[in-house]
Amino acid sequence: MDSETAVESGDLAPAVASILADARERSVKGERVSVRSRSLLDRLAAVGAERVPVIAEVKPTSPTTDGARTDDPVALARRMVSGGAAALSVLTEPEHFGGSTETLERVRSAVDVPVLRKDFILREAQLDAVEADVVLLIARFVEDLSGLLAAARDRGFQVLVEVHTESELERAVEAGATIIGINNRDLARLEVELETFERLAPHAPDDVALIAESGITTPADAARMRRAGADGLLIGSAIMDGDVETNTQRLTRRA
Repeated sequence: MDSETAVESGDLAPAVASILADARERSVKGERVSVRSRSLLDRLAAVGAERVPVIAEVKPTSPTTDGARTDDPVALARRMVSGGAAALSVLTEPEHFGGSTETLERVRSAVDVPVLRKDFILREAQLDAVEADVVLLIARFVEDLSGLLAAARDRGFQVLVEVHTESELERAVEAGATIIGINNRDLARLEVELETFERLAPHAPDDVALIAESGITTPADAARMRRAGADGLLIGSAIMDGDVETNTQRLTRRA
């Protein structure tokens, strides 16, 4: 195991350690998937010419928020797209985020924008749980990042590799990542600092697309991340908390 990815439960917030333990035990039974994916980067670039390119997240609940949304996720997704979302993210983690692969299937069938599968994917078989346009791999938790990245691409997925530190960024680049999400949330403490993206973005190669994740709650935050070099913004709670169409419009509108 790469020492960079030897994550011990004591290094993580208890909620994250529990999520990771469940992900390690989760099995997938099914055939290998083959995906014809919608281009996330093309969509972000096209939308970015007119408004802030936001990946809006369909997130029923999470360990860092109170309460849960029980609305039909397809209806929520459609309203996010109507509000200007460039793409969508759908949680498929069931125990802690209330997500499911069935929800992702329904959402992806109902919209024409790229859909990211947001989950804790740790091994190749878990890629075959459901078709999506993009899958998330969290560098901190994946032992063989280059191998899993290649396996995802071989199935037709685009891959968003999430990092939080400079060493994780370096590892993602070495593994061949072309879309990198910089998470402003520290999974060890669950604290959010927008400075994380600003600190790491200058170290990314020019040919890598950067997505700012977590802590973006206002149009000012969105503008700040764009100035720092974000090609797209992944926003969950600030959109899910209230009317999702209105919130999406507010956060995609240029300042």
